[in-house]
Amino acid sequence: MEARRLSHRKRIEACISGINKDRPPVALWRHFPVDDQAPDSLAAATMAFQQAYDFDLIKVTPASSFCLRDWGVEDQWCGTTEGTRDYTRRRIRSADDWLNLNVLDPYQGQLAAQLACLNLICKAVGDGTPVVQTIFSPLAQAKNLAGGQTLLAHIRQFPEAVKAGLQIIANSTQLFIEAALKSGIAGIFYAVQHANYHLLSKTEYLEFGKVPDLQVLEAADRLWLNMLHLHGENVMFEIFNEYPVAVINWHDRDTPPSLSDALSKTHAVLCGGLQREKTMVLGTPEQVMAEAKDALLATGGKRFILGTGCVLPITAPRANIMAARRSVELGYKPVQ
Repeated sequence: MEARRLSHRKRIEACISGINKDRPPVALWRHFPVDDQAPDSLAAATMAFQQAYDFDLIKVTPASSFCLRDWGVEDQWCGTTEGTRDYTRRRIRSADDWLNLNVLDPYQGQLAAQLACLNLICKAVGDGTPVVQTIFSPLAQAKNLAGGQTLLAHIRQFPEAVKAGLQIIANSTQLFIEAALKSGIAGIFYAVQHANYHLLSKTEYLEFGKVPDLQVLEAADRLWLNMLHLHGENVMFEIFNEYPVAVINWHDRDTPPSLSDALSKTHAVLCGGLQREKTMVLGTPEQVMAEAKDALLATGGKRFILGTGCVLPITAPRANIMAARRSVELGYKPVQ
């Protein structure tokens, strides 16, 4: 079949260059609760998901605590449909706690376990399918270390202490990325959670978010498939034009900009088009395919990867996932 002649890697590379030689890429990803507590079981669950649906890239999605447990946080699985875990113990309580963080060794503890997971996945898939590792921004990690409200309070009451903590977090994250490069990953999925006008002002994000963001992304500059995820609603899309990423992913069905508007706002590939709850969980396969078609029309199928604005809920029916996968092949004609 024509749509299967390119490898996943070649298809993504063509998409980044602005050309779709056969069809637009498609990728969905999800959490794997319980399985995400050990490197071998997370690797096995991730590979089983990929083998079932044959997506064009593999996003490795550990629990958000993977980068924090070695600082002393604790969490547990409570049954959320997103597959995420709830924090039961935080590391940051006072302003001084930011100053007492230490730079973590990526070859020890939970970070080393995640490196083992990446090695297993990259060895299994080879060069033909790109693998990207989830990396939470320093501000996102700080939120989980302290709790959302505590972080916001400390930003406004103890800004220098928070900046010192963010620097330590950024240094640790850089070291982990440098270690992860050796596994053969194609890029990182850089998750930003505070570039929202209802959480921070633009001035605050530029002061507390941008500097550590760019420091972390510098560690990944040798990779070709770095993806930026802007989490939540009312996002500060316009401030990320200069970030060195190949792909931008956000909740495009829930918050501006739309896919068509975003094409003129960035030179990066756009990833999205599918509403993860209303469509992927509660919709029918026909509704999934209709929404995918709408996204393909909005973008012309160029500089576009079909996906959801965030993780696919673990309750999404198999038929809807298959419909998303098939939608990029049925009747698609490349735009000249």
